Amino acid sequence: MNKPEPKPEHQRPQRARRIVWENVITVASAAILISAEVFGAAFAGSWAIANLLALGVFGARILDGLFVLCGIVVMVQFIRAAGRVEPFTAAD
Repeated sequence: MNKPEPKPEHQRPQRARRIVWENVITVASAAILISAEVFGAAFAGSWAIANLLALGVFGARILDGLFVLCGIVVMVQFIRAAGRVEPFTAAD
C-alpha cells in the first residue's frame, strides 16, 4: 500500500484570504494616537534629561535618537500584538 507523498509547502494550494478593513482601520487609528503619545514622551524626556544633566544640544540630539528608537520598538510591538487580537486578514 503506497501512500501518496505529501506535497511540499510551496505546492500546496493557498486558501483565498481577504483583508478585514475594519480591523486594519481600528489598529491604524490606535497606532496613530499611541505613536503621538510615545514620540511626544520621547522628545520631552530627552529634553528634560539633557537639561537636567547639562548635556547641551548635541547630548539632547543623541538622547532624541535613542528615545525615538525605543519608541519605534514600542510601536512595532504594539502593531504586532494588535494584529494578533484584531487579525488583518481572514479566510474566505
